[in-house]
Amino acid sequence: MISCQNVTRHELIGLDVLVAGAANPFHREVSGRIIDETRNLVVIETHTGIKKIPKAGTAFRIGLPDRTLVEINGSALILAPEKRLRRA
Repeated sequence: MISCQNVTRHELIGLDVLVAGAANPFHREVSGRIIDETRNLVVIETHTGIKKIPKAGTAFRIGLPDRTLVEINGSALILAPEKRLRRA
């Protein structure tokens, strides 16, 4: 089960997200649902379209299924998703 302690080892696609902080001011406060993830990017579907946000230099506030919010430094997510999921 996904929790605050193990969120970096789980699938993020389908979770609600808010960009809490970013090096690029145009990325700040972007919110929506994660629809894809690559090694270096999180793809977010917003009400205005699709946004590709780099993981490096970004803080994400992710809503978990139990309605708790967890803030994650994007640098902790830089790894191909399939490799990150296998990481212990």
